[in-house]
Amino acid sequence: MLSSTYRYVLDLQEIDGTQLAVAGGKGAHLGELSRIEGVSVPGGFCVTTDAFRRTMAEAPSIDDDLDRLSRVDPDDVEAIRTLSARIRRTIEDTAVPADIAAAITGALAPFGEEAAFAVRSSATAEDLPTASFAGQQDTYLNVVGASAILRHVSRCWASLFTERAVTYRRRNGVDDRTVHMAVVVQRMVFPQAAGILFTADPVTGNRKVATVDAGYGLGEALVSGLVNPDVYKVRDGEVVAKTIAAKQRAVQALPGGGTQQVTIDAQRQEQPALTDAQVVRLVRLGRRIEAHFGRPQDIEWCLADDGFRIVQSRPITTLFPVPETGDQENHVYVSVGHQQMMTDPMKPLGLSMWQLTAMAPMHEAGGRLFVDVTRRLATPTGRAGLLDLVGRGDPLVRDALETVLERDDFVPSLPDRGPGGPPPGGAPAPIETDPALVTELVERSQASIAALRRDIRTKSGPALFDFLLEAFAEHKRVLGDRLSMQVIMAGMDATWWLNDKLLEWLGEKNAADTLTLSAPGNITSEMGLDLLDVADVIRPHPHVVAFLQGVEDDDFLDELPKLPGGTEARDAIEAYLDRYGMRCAGEIDITRPRWSERPGMLVPAILDNVRNFEPGAARRRFEQGLQEARKKERDVLSRLRALPDGDRKADEAKRMIDRVRTFIGYREYPKYDIVSRYFVYKQALLGEAERLVRAGVLAEREDVFYLTFQELHEAVRSQRVDDRLIRQRAEAFRSYQALTPPRVLTSDGEAVDGAYRRDDVPDGALVGLAVSAGTIEGRARVVLDMAQADLQAGDILVTAYTDPSWSPLFVGIAGLVTEVGGLMTHGAVIAREYGLPAVVGVHQATRLIRDGQRIRVHGSDGYVELLP
Repeated sequence: MLSSTYRYVLDLQEIDGTQLAVAGGKGAHLGELSRIEGVSVPGGFCVTTDAFRRTMAEAPSIDDDLDRLSRVDPDDVEAIRTLSARIRRTIEDTAVPADIAAAITGALAPFGEEAAFAVRSSATAEDLPTASFAGQQDTYLNVVGASAILRHVSRCWASLFTERAVTYRRRNGVDDRTVHMAVVVQRMVFPQAAGILFTADPVTGNRKVATVDAGYGLGEALVSGLVNPDVYKVRDGEVVAKTIAAKQRAVQALPGGGTQQVTIDAQRQEQPALTDAQVVRLVRLGRRIEAHFGRPQDIEWCLADDGFRIVQSRPITTLFPVPETGDQENHVYVSVGHQQMMTDPMKPLGLSMWQLTAMAPMHEAGGRLFVDVTRRLATPTGRAGLLDLVGRGDPLVRDALETVLERDDFVPSLPDRGPGGPPPGGAPAPIETDPALVTELVERSQASIAALRRDIRTKSGPALFDFLLEAFAEHKRVLGDRLSMQVIMAGMDATWWLNDKLLEWLGEKNAADTLTLSAPGNITSEMGLDLLDVADVIRPHPHVVAFLQGVEDDDFLDELPKLPGGTEARDAIEAYLDRYGMRCAGEIDITRPRWSERPGMLVPAILDNVRNFEPGAARRRFEQGLQEARKKERDVLSRLRALPDGDRKADEAKRMIDRVRTFIGYREYPKYDIVSRYFVYKQALLGEAERLVRAGVLAEREDVFYLTFQELHEAVRSQRVDDRLIRQRAEAFRSYQALTPPRVLTSDGEAVDGAYRRDDVPDGALVGLAVSAGTIEGRARVVLDMAQADLQAGDILVTAYTDPSWSPLFVGIAGLVTEVGGLMTHGAVIAREYGLPAVVGVHQATRLIRDGQRIRVHGSDGYVELLP
């Protein structure tokens, strides 16, 4: 601080990036910016958070209003508006304490009485690496005179409680009482041009492309949307694209203070605000700032007398992170979450466990996992094979990869290694269509898991981790079992063969969808039908039904036997949990709570089944699907025999129908095996976490979720944990929840989601991938959390993604629309099993379709109509 007299004021030159708590986000960044060689920051000072806290203490009524605000429902807009307005009035009406006013006035003196300043809010929850909070508080330009400065400092303090700032903090999990306000008072710049520089493209995420927005006068004209800016894109020191806007107006400073809008001379309106040389110079300056802060920046700049002044720099928080490789090579990554139907972020323990048990190396970014496919794309054979494989499952991934490949210089082009042929190890040998193969695989899996459960009971401490590493090797051996892979591919190949050939021979789309109805041995579809049987046990007991309608915690199973029929209900639910309790939404993340841990998550689905179905619905539904599949088979074979060479075609089709019905159900079993093992691992690791809590090493058991498997091993060995690391990881995880992972990501940071290249859908329809035939019209229910579902018979489920845990809901709906998915992902397979028309991969379906809106799902053609 300047001295004890000026303890409420710090010169910007004295502040660095570590002083967030004192100077707020903006002040800390400006102080740090002023330390970078070659970066010109207008001079000024910061009124510290100490001054804010002191002033707040002078208005004791604020405490009561903050208490009331903390208790308000986040969705109660009117209450937030009323209370926040009252707090703002109180702060503005509170006189700035005399010693604070003297400190501010003293800091102004060296600049002279006529000096003009920008007075800018700088909250401690602002311009953070994980959340920018940009635009949440106020800035005042061209403020002249000490009394005006003091008045605007009070307004900045008050702006901490604007309605939008309070609401934004709620959505980001920030407590109002933990945020304080500093105020930056900075010498005003009167620029010829101003604007914003993004050191990474904010739309595509490309870190090598900088974007400059520029307009005449003060940058306020751009920020407020008064004018469209000139936009320049710069790559490798060269302007590669620019759009010059008609800039009809600008905001300029008035001589006595304040600002005004002015009209730009007609001949200047379409002149560029910057020359190309100036743009390149600005980007070079931005790269220096980016290098200093170590991440892409959103920079506010002014051009005055041909010199650039930097008036703010904050991290760009909306960019999806890039996997770290440690090299400078180009890489192309494909999202694992889009294949596994779980695009939410995972916690570090979940990420590391999946990496340790997966069949391929994976990279982490933004709490998600990606596979590097660069080497496969580099050779002609590898590229063709990969594009064919992903294209059959998810055309958007294929289109995204092709978009990257169109840039000739990004993916290296390498020759095939030797003549074309089967991959190393040989192509999967053909197998007989024999149900005993599936039985053998399931028995092997069950025996392996039983051995895991038996052997892990005696392990604890560091010995447990040694045992788990051996268990992971067995896990991968089962997952990569050659026979298992052959059976899975046999079912998928038969599905594709039937769809391709029956379209060619009979002109019928997606014929395999009906032919696979009620296919045997599908553990995921059985999970949905078995919950119908649980509902059959509960339905006759009104006291149990009424009790379940009021369940709010997970201890309800202990209370059930006190009710008439409650013992039978509890036994039915527990039997269901014995078979499926290791499942949950987002189950590839070991840290997610399982149904066995929180059985209350199943109660809404059970009650929906009690309400929407009659007894025996599971048996009837399976039998109905079976009869439809048999009828379809007879119809297809009969029509094929009537064709030229019909007997051969019918015989081939019959072999494929038998093949798909024998093997397609097993497609779901390996995932069941994985999550069964995961639950065993999790229970053992939580046992270690509990011991760490009892030893005082951890505050809470779930803190271990923010450690990797290797870090947890070390914590158990050393009996030490870095609390700060856990807090940082928890904060990073919260920030990742706001990010949407791309299907394809490049090492340049470009997020590529692909597009459907189609012109055969009605105007206004939402395009997706056809995965389960049929057309259905009904009420859309947009559901983001399975536990919050409230479905009626005939509803169409609209959600972001469905992993196997969602299948209990499928028995009660008429159709399915998801934002993520492919032909062979779990939701598609189960939709076909149940005969539900389904369209997946519909971009932003949960935002574009309103809950309760009537829609028509075209499951054979891959689009959704929004109806009046």
